[in-house]
Amino acid sequence: MQKYYTRACNFYYNKISREKVKKKVSLPIGGNNSLSFDTIEIITRTNKKKINIQSIKYLPSKIKKKVLSDINNISKAKKIPKLKFDNLPIFMGVLNITPDSFSDGGKFNKKNSAIKHINKLIANGAKIIDIGGESTRPGSKEILQSEEWLRLNKVMYYLKSKNFFVSLDTRKSFIMKKASKYKLDLINDVSGLSYDEETINFLKKTKLPFVLHHMKGNTETMQKNPSYDNVLLEIYDYFEDKLRLIRKSGIKHNHIILDPGVGFGKNMKHNITLISNVSIFHSLGLPVMLGISRKKFIKDMSGNNDSKERIGGTVSSSIFSMLQGVQILRIHDVNEVNQGIKVFKKLNFN
Repeated sequence: MQKYYTRACNFYYNKISREKVKKKVSLPIGGNNSLSFDTIEIITRTNKKKINIQSIKYLPSKIKKKVLSDINNISKAKKIPKLKFDNLPIFMGVLNITPDSFSDGGKFNKKNSAIKHINKLIANGAKIIDIGGESTRPGSKEILQSEEWLRLNKVMYYLKSKNFFVSLDTRKSFIMKKASKYKLDLINDVSGLSYDEETINFLKKTKLPFVLHHMKGNTETMQKNPSYDNVLLEIYDYFEDKLRLIRKSGIKHNHIILDPGVGFGKNMKHNITLISNVSIFHSLGLPVMLGISRKKFIKDMSGNNDSKERIGGTVSSSIFSMLQGVQILRIHDVNEVNQGIKVFKKLNFN
């Protein structure tokens, strides 16, 4: 049986968006009237077609029912405890307490430098601090959980007394349990909760929000000739299947963030397809996050204009993602991206 997917497109912003929503000729993304759409792309494995939302009523009843359900998911307000979705995008600032992360390994793996960087990220506009003690760059090898915790424990006590929203970047339930005794608001597991079978039980017991991430293979193998028949729809199906399993396991809340995993088992073509069409994931009804900061696709696209920190490519892809309704951006250079988005908003929205 043919499966249908709905992607929001043809977006409006700020004043124009609010006027169109008021006139009911466009619909908001995630309950935010400052970002709306008036067109959908109906996608199957063999075809795609764009129609204005006013024409949905003319669709065959079976397709119409699916599209209306998807549109409701796209339009409804998103909620994660302790996060506000009124001023988007939300910046998740990256803190790698590792010697070997792909772009900043060794810079913040001492307690003082880590704490200093946390405060810098917050001052520059990060609403979430994502702390990781194990590198998950392409080709990286697993480290002992005791070593991972030794790295993280340097800053966990400091965070306990602070008002920061703390995300833990780990695949291991042992680390999650240890960190939860200090301060923990979100679990960011790049394995899609599949690395450690105890993770689901931990999440069920604590009811913590978490990121559902897509990665093809594991960190050692993911970039060895990754292939898909249809990268966009396969990742969508992956999320649907995972969410079904999560519900069956007894986790009923909707405090889940979707991350299609740019660079995690994808080549340049896959990454471009994902970012260009990322609005398809809104129809799953959950907030969408992208980790695009300093990624290799920027080098692949810019050629001999590559640079060490890839700030230009990060800023431009962040603005593009924001204009597709992405709610959370995982960023190393929060100040520079925040600056770019603020300037863009002032120039474009006023």
